[in-house]
Amino acid sequence: MSISAFTYRIAALLRRSAITPRTGIELPRRMFLAIVAAGIAGASPAIAQDREQVKLVFEHALPNVEGKRIAAVLVSYPPGSKSLPHRHAASAFIYAYVLSGAIRSQVGDDPAQVFRTGEGFYETPGSHHRVSENASDTEAASLLAVFVVDSKDGALTIPDKDAAPK
Repeated sequence: MSISAFTYRIAALLRRSAITPRTGIELPRRMFLAIVAAGIAGASPAIAQDREQVKLVFEHALPNVEGKRIAAVLVSYPPGSKSLPHRHAASAFIYAYVLSGAIRSQVGDDPAQVFRTGEGFYETPGSHHRVSENASDTEAASLLAVFVVDSKDGALTIPDKDAAPK
């Protein structure tokens, strides 16, 4: 199984309950993610280089906005890498800030744009993120994506069905 197929299978599992079928014991989400990360870390670097690496760096319920949470995700793009076309949780409002390098992004039917270190963009709920990639084949790039999302929403990112590896 390729690393991309493995990642999408794990994402599907995360959208479901973290209760193990054999024991009925619920794994703490962080433990489950650590297990997943360990599996991904063992993948071949050549395979992993064509995709972004995503790390949840912060998540918390918004105490003054009932039913909402904030999550911050660090997205690292090796040279020439990209994300598959995707949508985010239906309720998600996202602000993305480029930390390093240059990111090419196309949201909805707007033209693709390149955002450089210190620049940012946003996505409204329901947006289709058609292009998200490193604009350079030689330099790494990274961004911080901050989500405001309904607490009940599970996965923050949902790849297009026709874009997911088979």
